[in-house]
Amino acid sequence: MTTRKKRSVHTDNDSWVVIAPDAALDTSRSEDSDPSFIKLKNPATGSSSLYLFGCGDISVYEVKAFSEDFRSWFIGQTVQRDGRLLYVTPIDPLFLLLPYISSVGTEGKFQPVKQMVMDEDYPGCTRLLQCKQGLDSLHHVADEREAGSQKFHRYNHEKTLEWLKKKVQRTVNTLKKSNISVGGGVKSSTFVRVKQEDATEEDYLRYAHGLISEYISEDLSKDLLKHLQLPEISSPKETEPPSKPPKKMTAAQKSLAKVDKTGMKSLATFFSPKVKQEKN
Repeated sequence: MTTRKKRSVHTDNDSWVVIAPDAALDTSRSEDSDPSFIKLKNPATGSSSLYLFGCGDISVYEVKAFSEDFRSWFIGQTVQRDGRLLYVTPIDPLFLLLPYISSVGTEGKFQPVKQMVMDEDYPGCTRLLQCKQGLDSLHHVADEREAGSQKFHRYNHEKTLEWLKKKVQRTVNTLKKSNISVGGGVKSSTFVRVKQEDATEEDYLRYAHGLISEYISEDLSKDLLKHLQLPEISSPKETEPPSKPPKKMTAAQKSLAKVDKTGMKSLATFFSPKVKQEKN
């Protein structure tokens, strides 16, 4: 990993501090284009997110920012006002292509991928068509046909679920090998942390499913949950306060509780306003 200062094309003072793999900013890998930041549609939320395309669009990376209030960077003899720290990590470009492929899937016809991946709000999405890794993976989520030298694709929901299931299983294997605790995430609704040795296969699957769901739509996440044969977990009612154990009564309170209160007036009656009687 390398920490670098990335300068924007807009102004000399507009720059960021970035932690990124060496390969992401390695200009020797390709002479086609320099690394560039581009805003694309987030595949899970549909909102705008920042991504980094490596040299020659060989690889795509997601960019996440860690920020705190009132933070700046001292870089050389200058002060960088934008104190955010950007983390750059690889992302499978097929996650970014999937929303476009699936959105035209309702038409049920084969189309060239260039006709699928178009977005007036995010014109930079066409850069994904230059990413060989994404194009070579389209068969995981779509049916393919060839006519001459051109390929046509049609979204296949079942293939997509199988592809995502394999992603989940590979994630589970990585979690186990890395000895990462999964109990705290999957048991958050009950506030019970599960020890690593107590984690079940279902715990791992749910945790991995949650990680993969950060890159797919909510509807697809629910379908994947069913495909994994995992029942949905109902979250506790937010409006329902936590139950409290009854307070122990003192000896005086216990004695008072045994007193026969028949015919006694309530204490509040001694402080209630008197009703004026009307004179005849």
